[in-house]
Amino acid sequence: MDGVLVDSEPLHKRAKEMAFQEAGIHFPESIYESYKGRPDRTMFHEVLADRSVDEIAALLHRKHQFFEKIEHELQPIPGAVDFVKWAARRYRLGLATSATARNRAAALQNLGIADCFESLVDTERFHRSKPDPEIFQVAMGDLKLKPMDCWIIEDSLAGVRAAKAAGSFTVAITTTFNASTLSGAGADMIVKSFSELQGAMERL
Repeated sequence: MDGVLVDSEPLHKRAKEMAFQEAGIHFPESIYESYKGRPDRTMFHEVLADRSVDEIAALLHRKHQFFEKIEHELQPIPGAVDFVKWAARRYRLGLATSATARNRAAALQNLGIADCFESLVDTERFHRSKPDPEIFQVAMGDLKLKPMDCWIIEDSLAGVRAAKAAGSFTVAITTTFNASTLSGAGADMIVKSFSELQGAMERL
């Protein structure tokens, strides 16, 4: 969802920076880059490993509060909504996101596409974050489909690696990383836009 359907990565980064700044913590840009497409809880527990569990929980809570204050700025990825509605008439769709259940529900409601998905997987339904394939395996279990019968659309390196580990054809969209970087992660197809992806699927 984040980076594929909604351009939320910049807002998540701002919210993290606000929470860290409030606590007097500063991280270089490379840290934020390395955690794109991965759950907040994973980042916070790894980069704040020297802090107590209570401190980490408090910082995570502040990050979520900051994000909720600025989430009205969320914008859909160009063409994403039209693509999902087009695809839902032809395929069975599942959403596998590293977002919280609350953020997932809010984003899909704002986009008006919640009813397009037969499976909804968020942080409440998996334990191992990407690049582990668990998140996609849960969605495939919901849909009762085999990996070879699924295409997974991703924007992040961790997401692409998770999709490949799940055994599915992996499409990478260049909303977050460039084509060469996504290719290096193992993407089977790389597109610049949803209209390009739709065109390719219509030709199959």
